[in-house]
Amino acid sequence: MLGGLHASIFYNSNRESAVKKSRVFALALLALGVAGSAQGQKKQDMTFFVTSVNPGKGGDLGGLAGADKHCQTLASAAGAGKRTWRAYLSTTASGDTRAVNARDRIGKGPWHNAKGELIARNLEELHGANKLTKETALNEKGEVLKGRGEKPNVHDALTGSEPEGTAYNWSGDTTCGNWTRSGAGSAQIGHIDRKGMRAGTPSEDPAASSWNSSHPSRGCSLDALRSTGGGGLFYCFAAK
Repeated sequence: MLGGLHASIFYNSNRESAVKKSRVFALALLALGVAGSAQGQKKQDMTFFVTSVNPGKGGDLGGLAGADKHCQTLASAAGAGKRTWRAYLSTTASGDTRAVNARDRIGKGPWHNAKGELIARNLEELHGANKLTKETALNEKGEVLKGRGEKPNVHDALTGSEPEGTAYNWSGDTTCGNWTRSGAGSAQIGHIDRKGMRAGTPSEDPAASSWNSSHPSRGCSLDALRSTGGGGLFYCFAAK
């Protein structure tokens, strides 16, 4: 009878332990589910990101249409494909074709990154006192991009734009042939991390720290873009 009592106590003890473990496991799953749901919601609320990769041909993005498609594809893969995405790129006038300003393509704001952090409330703030930094200019996966002083440095962002987000009105190439060239040519670029160099030393002057208009590239191939600290990346904004 004593043996039966011991067996009963052992059985009940094991049963209680199993129940406790089941409850702990269930709570852990619930916590993961809530965290995953919250992260998924942030991605759905994302209205700004830096592309994680170039489409593959340097400055030849397939024109504005090809660049927009790349933004849409990356956004969809990140769970934010229900919005209408536009590349922050300007194009210059050519023949009967009018110039296109990057600022006119991206809606009115506000814009938030993949973590839900505010980038800018409107176009005026975006082109003024915005909240873009190395830590907030995330790619569509929510990752911080490597900048000056890191390897590989990919802080150059293709824009083809003046600081106020407009196209250049001069004869030189500032858009890699309106985003159709992958060899000769040049594109105006900004610094994703807001840091740059002047005469070989770190500089915080307005151009060096500009997110959208820092300096021209050395060419339009991926190798040329990489030579100044880039990867052919660009900004994407949800216009709707």
